[in-house]
Amino acid sequence: MKRFWKNYQFTFLLLGAIVIGGAAGVIFGPDAAVVKPFGDLFLNLMFMIIVPLVFFSIASAIANMDGMKRLGKIMGSIFLVFLATAAISAVLGYTGAILFNPLEKTDLSSIQQLMAESEPVDTETEDVTLPDQLVQTFTVSDFNLLLSKSNMLQLIVFSILFGLATAMSKEKGRPMAEFLQSGTTVMMRIVSIIMYYAPIGLGCYFAAVIGELGPQILGGYVRTFVLYLGLTVIYYFGFFTLYAFIAGGKKGVKVFWKHAITPSVTAIATCSSAASIPVNLAAVKKMGVPKDIAETIIPLGANTHKDGSVFGGVLKIVFLFSLFGKDLVTPSSILSILAVSFLVGAVMGAIPGGGMIGEMLILSVFGFPPEVLPIIAVISTIIDAPATLLNSTGNTVCAMLVTRLVEGKNWLEKQLTSSRSPLDHQIDA
Repeated sequence: MKRFWKNYQFTFLLLGAIVIGGAAGVIFGPDAAVVKPFGDLFLNLMFMIIVPLVFFSIASAIANMDGMKRLGKIMGSIFLVFLATAAISAVLGYTGAILFNPLEKTDLSSIQQLMAESEPVDTETEDVTLPDQLVQTFTVSDFNLLLSKSNMLQLIVFSILFGLATAMSKEKGRPMAEFLQSGTTVMMRIVSIIMYYAPIGLGCYFAAVIGELGPQILGGYVRTFVLYLGLTVIYYFGFFTLYAFIAGGKKGVKVFWKHAITPSVTAIATCSSAASIPVNLAAVKKMGVPKDIAETIIPLGANTHKDGSVFGGVLKIVFLFSLFGKDLVTPSSILSILAVSFLVGAVMGAIPGGGMIGEMLILSVFGFPPEVLPIIAVISTIIDAPATLLNSTGNTVCAMLVTRLVEGKNWLEKQLTSSRSPLDHQIDA
């Protein structure tokens, strides 16, 4: 019980603060706005740290990737598998959100009016060519523009280039790599300090939001959670089984589910992909995954492969699109939702505190006002446990897929005939 409380205490504190804030908003109505400055303080602290945190985290991860320099075939296979599964997650999440929009039955007229009064979202698009749009999306014309939270994608591109250049400089770039690593540690510590204030800040801001918007939005959160649980069940049992079958046929399915329970329970109990790494490593080795592949994909996947977070990214974007009355089914909307949700899950998930930063990325890319950040931050809190289940356990079945690509179609049979380990008897039993 003590371990359970230790792992979930911060989640419970956030949920408690949000519930108390929501209740205060319902009871006091617009008068609850008196505590809004305490919420603004938390938002400003998070916005203040976002630029250096993103830069140091991404640049450092790339600059210090010596331990991941395996065979090109292994790394290429990992990239392909992570990309494919995250894309499938984005499409599945978007389909679910369109079929069962959490805010579809909610009266949003008063909410949309208030949002429009606070800071309207531009719905008109300039007539620019696709090449010009790509230039504007991924680059800026001056370095100082990278220091704005409004240019998150451009900052990510610069951070990747900086990290690559540092890694390619080898020994001469080692001092810079160490500086980036040190900077990441310091930024993480600052985030941890700020997050001590998160329950108060989010609780106060949520009280003000509910006081102004009314309780209509609360039903949307309940339906969002139910939708996420439905997506979790479909992806966990359906798609994980499909991935295991692609990796090793019927025997692959059997060996995966034979060893998937312990990683799954650990993910839910710890609510941490990082804490699940040792258990996942042990599980994939029992599944027959070679040591070099296992020890590459599991630590890497804990940081960069987060299909559950991709689901969350889709739901947050759909939530905001519905609030602001933006069209969800135009070709440009579909592509942008899928692309940004992929970034939120795969790229921003690798950053400490990446959930909150991923939400800032959503606001930046789509031009939503910063004041709506707490609205989607609530979604991160309520989906935390099932998201960790998909993020963490998904790495084990992806390890089987990578082995299939690297070792060939009959990798599981070769493992059985060459080692004659307990795995053989477990499969045949």
